[in-house]
Amino acid sequence: MNSADSAGRDQAGTARKTTTSPARRRRRRDAPPPRTGNSETEVLRGFLDYLRQSVAAKVEGAPEPEVRTAAVPSGTNLLGLLHHLTQVERATFLGDKVTDWPGTFHAPSADSVAEVVERYRTAVAEANAALDDCADLAAPVPRPEPNRSAPSARWALTHLIEETGRHAGHADIIRELIDGATGR
Repeated sequence: MNSADSAGRDQAGTARKTTTSPARRRRRRDAPPPRTGNSETEVLRGFLDYLRQSVAAKVEGAPEPEVRTAAVPSGTNLLGLLHHLTQVERATFLGDKVTDWPGTFHAPSADSVAEVVERYRTAVAEANAALDDCADLAAPVPRPEPNRSAPSARWALTHLIEETGRHAGHADIIRELIDGATGR
């Protein structure tokens, strides 16, 4: 293909009308990995924030009831993934106790997509505020109850990168199955 073809023009240089299917219009380009500072903290937090933004974007604007519909036999659904990640953020960085982890994979039926996304973003902001107080990655993540054990900030960041990345991959596939939307 020559440059005229790739620019949407025919061989004579006349503009061609192109049609794009609705599914094609929903395809977004992938955002490249973040450029972060050079410190370990900047790299870990930069990649975690990149994944957080990616998974929230997958859920935002997803249609009801498909956003709650199980895409696989295990029952995994798009909105449930984000609800689960909200609980993981809160448990890991804020010390919230979760007694029913399997139950975290299903968002309450009364909650809208926008409410679940907002609750996730709030948990992320609160987690980041807690991390701002962690100058040493080897130190434990701050806890509201000082006598409760807590993981090191390094472990917590690494775990959330793994957990969020894993579920972001699930969300990519489920969203594409719902309405063809791809990209970050």
